[in-house]
Amino acid sequence: MTSLLTKTEQALSFGLSSIDNAFLGFRRGDFAVLYGHQSVKTLSFLLSVRCLLPLKEGGINSSTIYLDGGNTFDPYAISTIARQYGFDPQSVLERIFVSRAFTAYQLSALIFETLEDALKKYKSGLILISNFISLFLDRDVPMREAIEIFRKAMIYLSDLATRCNVIVIASYFPHELHRRRVLLESFLLAGARTTIKIQEFSGRLQFSLEKHPLLKPCTIDILLTEVMLERFEGA
Repeated sequence: MTSLLTKTEQALSFGLSSIDNAFLGFRRGDFAVLYGHQSVKTLSFLLSVRCLLPLKEGGINSSTIYLDGGNTFDPYAISTIARQYGFDPQSVLERIFVSRAFTAYQLSALIFETLEDALKKYKSGLILISNFISLFLDRDVPMREAIEIFRKAMIYLSDLATRCNVIVIASYFPHELHRRRVLLESFLLAGARTTIKIQEFSGRLQFSLEKHPLLKPCTIDILLTEVMLERFEGA
Protein backbone atom coordinates (compact mmCIF):
# COMPACT_ATOMS: atom_id res chain seq x y z
CA MET A 1 0.00 0.00 0.00
CA THR A 2 2.87 2.38 0.67
CA SER A 3 4.73 1.74 -2.59
CA LEU A 4 3.21 4.84 -4.22
CA LEU A 5 4.63 7.11 -1.53
CA THR A 6 8.20 7.26 -0.33
CA LYS A 7 9.69 8.56 2.88
CA THR A 8 11.88 10.94 0.89
CA GLU A 9 8.85 13.08 0.10
CA GLN A 10 8.14 16.15 2.22
CA ALA A 11 5.42 14.61 4.35
CA LEU A 12 4.14 15.56 7.78
CA SER A 13 3.54 12.33 9.69
CA PHE A 14 1.81 11.65 13.00
CA GLY A 15 4.92 10.03 14.48
CA LEU A 16 2.81 7.09 15.70
CA SER A 17 4.04 3.81 14.27
CA SER A 18 0.63 2.14 14.17
CA ILE A 19 -0.54 4.94 11.82
CA ASP A 20 2.68 5.78 10.00
CA ASN A 21 3.23 2.23 8.76
CA ALA A 22 0.19 2.66 6.49
CA PHE A 23 -0.13 6.43 6.15
CA LEU A 24 3.16 8.22 5.58
CA GLY A 25 1.73 11.66 6.15
CA PHE A 26 0.32 14.85 4.68
CA ARG A 27 2.13 16.42 1.74
CA ARG A 28 2.31 20.05 0.67
CA GLY A 29 -0.67 20.83 -1.52
CA ASP A 30 -2.99 18.56 0.49
CA PHE A 31 -6.40 19.70 1.63
CA ALA A 32 -7.37 17.16 4.28
CA VAL A 33 -10.11 16.57 6.83
CA LEU A 34 -9.43 14.99 10.23
CA TYR A 35 -12.65 14.30 12.10
CA GLY A 36 -14.60 12.11 14.48
CA HIS A 37 -13.53 11.29 18.03
CA GLN A 38 -12.52 14.03 20.48
CA SER A 39 -8.89 12.83 20.25
CA VAL A 40 -8.77 14.62 16.86
CA LYS A 41 -8.00 17.72 18.93
CA THR A 42 -4.90 16.11 20.45
CA LEU A 43 -3.77 14.77 17.08
CA SER A 44 -4.03 18.32 15.72
CA PHE A 45 -1.79 19.55 18.55
CA LEU A 46 0.63 16.74 17.78
CA LEU A 47 0.83 17.77 14.11
CA SER A 48 1.34 21.41 15.11
CA VAL A 49 4.44 20.43 17.09
CA ARG A 50 5.76 17.86 14.63
CA CYS A 51 5.53 20.45 11.86
CA LEU A 52 8.69 21.98 13.34
CA LEU A 53 10.73 18.80 12.91
CA PRO A 54 13.17 18.37 10.00
CA LEU A 55 12.05 16.42 6.94
CA LYS A 56 14.00 13.30 7.88
CA GLU A 57 12.10 13.09 11.18
CA GLY A 58 8.64 13.37 9.67
CA GLY A 59 8.19 17.13 9.94
CA ILE A 60 8.33 19.88 7.35
CA ASN A 61 10.63 22.29 9.21
CA SER A 62 7.96 24.96 9.35
CA SER A 63 5.71 27.00 11.59
CA THR A 64 1.94 26.45 11.90
CA ILE A 65 -1.04 28.75 11.48
CA TYR A 66 -3.86 27.60 13.77
CA LEU A 67 -7.32 29.03 13.06
CA ASP A 68 -9.26 28.24 16.20
CA GLY A 69 -12.92 27.92 15.31
CA GLY A 70 -14.01 26.13 18.45
CA ASN A 71 -11.93 27.73 21.23
CA THR A 72 -9.94 24.50 21.40
CA PHE A 73 -6.31 25.64 21.42
CA ASP A 74 -4.57 24.45 24.59
CA PRO A 75 -1.05 25.80 25.22
CA TYR A 76 -0.56 23.35 28.11
CA ALA A 77 -1.19 20.35 25.85
CA ILE A 78 1.15 21.84 23.24
CA SER A 79 3.82 22.33 25.91
CA THR A 80 3.48 18.72 27.06
CA ILE A 81 3.90 17.40 23.53
CA ALA A 82 6.81 19.78 22.88
CA ARG A 83 8.68 18.38 25.89
CA GLN A 84 8.13 14.84 24.57
CA TYR A 85 10.13 15.88 21.49
CA GLY A 86 12.83 17.69 23.44
CA PHE A 87 11.65 21.15 22.39
CA ASP A 88 11.51 24.20 24.59
CA PRO A 89 7.74 24.72 25.00
CA GLN A 90 7.92 28.51 24.75
CA SER A 91 9.84 28.39 21.47
CA VAL A 92 7.24 25.99 20.06
CA LEU A 93 4.33 28.19 21.13
CA GLU A 94 6.03 31.15 19.46
CA ARG A 95 5.96 29.28 16.14
CA ILE A 96 2.28 28.34 16.28
CA PHE A 97 0.35 31.43 15.22
CA VAL A 98 -3.16 31.28 16.64
CA SER A 99 -6.15 33.32 15.48
CA ARG A 100 -9.46 32.76 17.25
CA ALA A 101 -12.90 33.18 15.73
CA PHE A 102 -16.12 33.15 17.69
CA THR A 103 -18.60 33.44 14.81
CA ALA A 104 -18.85 32.04 11.30
CA TYR A 105 -18.38 35.56 9.97
CA GLN A 106 -15.16 36.06 11.93
CA LEU A 107 -13.79 32.73 10.73
CA SER A 108 -14.65 33.43 7.10
CA ALA A 109 -12.99 36.88 7.39
CA LEU A 110 -9.82 35.24 8.72
CA ILE A 111 -9.83 32.77 5.83
CA PHE A 112 -10.63 35.20 3.00
CA GLU A 113 -8.94 38.40 4.20
CA THR A 114 -5.89 37.54 6.33
CA LEU A 115 -4.81 33.94 5.82
CA GLU A 116 -2.75 34.33 2.65
CA ASP A 117 -0.93 37.39 4.02
CA ALA A 118 -0.19 35.43 7.21
CA LEU A 119 1.29 32.60 5.14
CA LYS A 120 3.66 35.04 3.47
CA LYS A 121 4.57 36.75 6.74
CA TYR A 122 5.21 33.62 8.80
CA LYS A 123 6.30 31.32 5.94
CA SER A 124 4.16 28.56 7.42
CA GLY A 125 3.78 25.16 5.79
CA LEU A 126 0.74 23.99 7.77
CA ILE A 127 -2.67 25.55 8.28
CA LEU A 128 -4.98 23.92 10.83
CA ILE A 129 -8.62 24.97 11.06
CA SER A 130 -9.96 23.65 14.34
CA ASN A 131 -13.57 22.50 14.58
CA PHE A 132 -14.26 23.99 11.16
CA ILE A 133 -17.97 23.16 11.06
CA SER A 134 -18.98 24.24 14.57
CA LEU A 135 -19.41 27.99 14.03
CA PHE A 136 -21.57 27.42 10.97
CA LEU A 137 -24.09 25.54 13.11
CA ASP A 138 -25.05 28.74 14.92
CA ARG A 139 -28.78 29.32 14.51
CA ASP A 140 -28.17 33.06 14.38
CA VAL A 141 -26.66 32.47 10.93
CA PRO A 142 -29.40 31.64 8.40
CA MET A 143 -28.96 28.13 7.06
CA ARG A 144 -28.70 29.10 3.39
CA GLU A 145 -26.13 31.79 4.20
CA ALA A 146 -24.11 29.43 6.43
CA ILE A 147 -23.95 26.81 3.69
CA GLU A 148 -22.96 29.36 1.04
CA ILE A 149 -20.16 30.88 3.14
CA PHE A 150 -18.94 27.45 4.24
CA ARG A 151 -18.71 26.11 0.68
CA LYS A 152 -16.86 29.20 -0.52
CA ALA A 153 -14.42 28.92 2.40
CA MET A 154 -13.85 25.24 1.68
CA ILE A 155 -13.15 25.89 -2.02
CA TYR A 156 -10.82 28.75 -1.11
CA LEU A 157 -8.84 26.58 1.32
CA SER A 158 -8.48 23.78 -1.22
CA ASP A 159 -7.21 26.25 -3.82
CA LEU A 160 -4.89 27.89 -1.29
CA ALA A 161 -3.27 24.55 -0.46
CA THR A 162 -2.38 24.00 -4.11
CA ARG A 163 -1.52 27.59 -5.01
CA CYS A 164 0.68 28.26 -1.98
CA ASN A 165 2.03 24.69 -1.70
CA VAL A 166 0.99 24.25 1.94
CA ILE A 167 -0.84 21.59 3.93
CA VAL A 168 -4.36 22.56 4.98
CA ILE A 169 -6.10 20.34 7.55
CA ALA A 170 -9.66 21.02 8.66
CA SER A 171 -10.74 19.24 11.83
CA TYR A 172 -14.04 18.82 13.57
CA PHE A 173 -15.43 16.91 16.52
CA PRO A 174 -18.83 15.40 17.33
CA HIS A 175 -21.86 17.66 17.46
CA GLU A 176 -25.55 17.22 17.88
CA LEU A 177 -26.84 15.47 14.78
CA HIS A 178 -29.06 17.76 12.79
CA ARG A 179 -29.68 18.58 9.15
CA ARG A 180 -27.27 21.50 8.85
CA ARG A 181 -24.34 19.53 10.27
CA VAL A 182 -25.05 16.62 7.93
CA LEU A 183 -25.08 18.94 4.91
CA LEU A 184 -21.88 20.76 5.89
CA GLU A 185 -20.14 17.50 6.65
CA SER A 186 -21.09 16.04 3.26
CA PHE A 187 -19.73 19.11 1.44
CA LEU A 188 -16.48 19.06 3.40
CA LEU A 189 -15.79 15.35 2.98
CA ALA A 190 -16.59 15.51 -0.74
CA GLY A 191 -14.30 18.51 -1.28
CA ALA A 192 -11.25 17.23 0.61
CA ARG A 193 -8.52 15.26 -1.13
CA THR A 194 -7.76 13.25 2.01
CA THR A 195 -10.23 12.32 4.73
CA ILE A 196 -9.35 10.60 8.00
CA LYS A 197 -11.85 9.54 10.65
CA ILE A 198 -10.94 8.64 14.22
CA GLN A 199 -13.45 6.37 15.95
CA GLU A 200 -13.70 4.59 19.28
CA PHE A 201 -14.79 0.96 19.58
CA SER A 202 -14.76 -0.98 22.85
CA GLY A 203 -12.39 1.50 24.44
CA ARG A 204 -9.90 1.42 21.55
CA LEU A 205 -9.28 4.06 18.93
CA GLN A 206 -9.31 3.33 15.21
CA PHE A 207 -7.75 5.37 12.43
CA SER A 208 -9.73 5.14 9.18
CA LEU A 209 -8.22 6.50 5.97
CA GLU A 210 -11.42 7.03 4.01
CA LYS A 211 -10.10 8.88 0.97
CA HIS A 212 -6.64 9.60 -0.44
CA PRO A 213 -5.41 10.48 -3.95
CA LEU A 214 -2.93 7.57 -3.97
CA LEU A 215 -3.64 5.16 -1.11
CA LYS A 216 -6.51 2.73 -0.75
CA PRO A 217 -8.93 3.15 2.16
CA CYS A 218 -7.89 1.29 5.30
CA THR A 219 -8.70 1.03 9.01
CA ILE A 220 -5.99 0.67 11.64
CA ASP A 221 -6.14 0.11 15.38
CA ILE A 222 -4.13 2.78 17.18
CA LEU A 223 -2.22 0.29 19.27
CA LEU A 224 0.58 2.34 20.77
CA THR A 225 -0.96 5.72 21.44
CA GLU A 226 -3.80 5.35 23.95
CA VAL A 227 -1.55 6.20 26.91
CA MET A 228 0.06 9.06 24.97
CA LEU A 229 -3.31 10.53 24.06
CA GLU A 230 -4.51 10.37 27.66
CA ARG A 231 -1.34 12.05 28.88
CA PHE A 232 -1.58 14.86 26.34
CA GLU A 233 -5.28 15.40 27.01
CA GLY A 234 -4.59 15.64 30.72
CA ALA A 235 -1.84 18.24 30.37
